[in-house]
Amino acid sequence: MLDTLQVNIKDGNFADLGGLEPTLKWSDSTTSGDLDIEYGIEADAKPTSDLASLPKKIWGKASTSVSGWGVSARADFNGLDFGKADVEIDATNDDGDLEIHLEASASDGFNVHSIEATKSFVSDGANISVNPRYNLDTEEADVVIAYAKDDTSVEITASQGAQSVKFSQQVDDENRVSPTLASNGDISLEWERSLGDGNSLTATLKPNESVDLEWDDGAWTANINLPIDGTDITGANVSIKREVNF
Repeated sequence: MLDTLQVNIKDGNFADLGGLEPTLKWSDSTTSGDLDIEYGIEADAKPTSDLASLPKKIWGKASTSVSGWGVSARADFNGLDFGKADVEIDATNDDGDLEIHLEASASDGFNVHSIEATKSFVSDGANISVNPRYNLDTEEADVVIAYAKDDTSVEITASQGAQSVKFSQQVDDENRVSPTLASNGDISLEWERSLGDGNSLTATLKPNESVDLEWDDGAWTANINLPIDGTDITGANVSIKREVNF
């Protein structure tokens, strides 16, 4: 059983606790025959007399193995509306290093929105993966090719209309730097600093857009988003999450 308390702080100045958005996430698991079953709820963690307004999301997931494939299906319901569900289906073949992921919705019928596959293999000591993706709603397709060897990795995302390249270099045991270049001229720079004991601080700069900071301190995770205009910081969005195991 896992409980997570996540507190978001809205952008702006508040004289009281109106800027806090505490959320409680609870999950559990069980088995039924060959099925592994997980389920959970995401709810507001603040006083209210309307109990029906507390649940934000209720979800369930079932997993099993079929002819060498690991198959799972997950359904997410918004609040107490059980008439429509967001569905994710995953199939993994470890022997073939192949994964398939499908996203759909179910209400009066079953509508597929996107599908993707990931094929991984090793060549000359490098780990390589090819990930074609297709969005049925927008009829857009792209492919992500990732290459990793030693302390260097490269990720290329290409579609008919845009391309981007992300380089990642492990500078030393504590520091990793990752610039990203896009064909439309956008650039970003990510720096990850290891703080020891599995803790880390990650800073991402997107010029004239935002500075994002993530501090991962074991059970605590803090995210700070600072929108910027030129050299001016125009706001702040803060999210703090704490995981509690019972």
